Amino acid sequence: MLHTALTFRIQLETNFLDVPGQRAGFVVLAAFLGTFLFIRTSARLMRSPKVPWWPGSVTTESGLHLHHLVWGIVLIMLCGFLGYVVNPLSPWNEILAGFFGVGCGLTMDEFALWIYLRDVYWAKEGRVSFDAVVVATVIGALLVLGVAPLDIPRNASSITTLILTVGLDVGLAVTTILRGKPLLGMVGIFFFPASIVGVVRLASPRSPWARRFYSDDGKRMERSRERWRRIEARRRRVSDLIAGAPAPDAPDS
Repeated sequence: MLHTALTFRIQLETNFLDVPGQRAGFVVLAAFLGTFLFIRTSARLMRSPKVPWWPGSVTTESGLHLHHLVWGIVLIMLCGFLGYVVNPLSPWNEILAGFFGVGCGLTMDEFALWIYLRDVYWAKEGRVSFDAVVVATVIGALLVLGVAPLDIPRNASSITTLILTVGLDVGLAVTTILRGKPLLGMVGIFFFPASIVGVVRLASPRSPWARRFYSDDGKRMERSRERWRRIEARRRRVSDLIAGAPAPDAPDS
């Protein structure tokens, strides 16, 4: 009788801060989040009439507004160049990683400007920046923590079992993404129970899955629309709490 065994392992390094790569990654992630929260709070204070003393944005004598993503891009380029040229050791490696994370935070806070190529910071389209920060944080945290649900090099399972398992894992993740849950699907690559949740729950009414398998006037589509209205309302409340509500007079695209 042929016996196959699949080892499912979620391994978090107990002393991961002692590993240079993970330590630098942790510094990048911490600086990234700290900078995003600081610059977003600063932008909200500049917007508020209650704190007129808060310093404003950088504007040249000609009236050109230099967005903070400009400083972020410059900082990322500088840190990347120095990282290759100097190849620093600790603690300079962590210091460089910190400045790189600061640059990422400044740049990702205005991620929506990358897409729309205009100032939509306080428009509804600007919510894309917050969504991008959430995705980057989740994926970055999983990588820094070393989550490895399918630890293939140390897995004692047969090749056939591994191929089937990896195929199932990727298939569930792709299905979850097609059902309108991209973040859950990406997490599912590292932690496949997340994909199972995404597959079992109703698909987003605007997803390719719903358009293909849900009747437009059917009960599943009605339930999906109602559920997503509640989900999107919660997301807006969280986004408004952290990133600030869009300006009521901001133009839509």
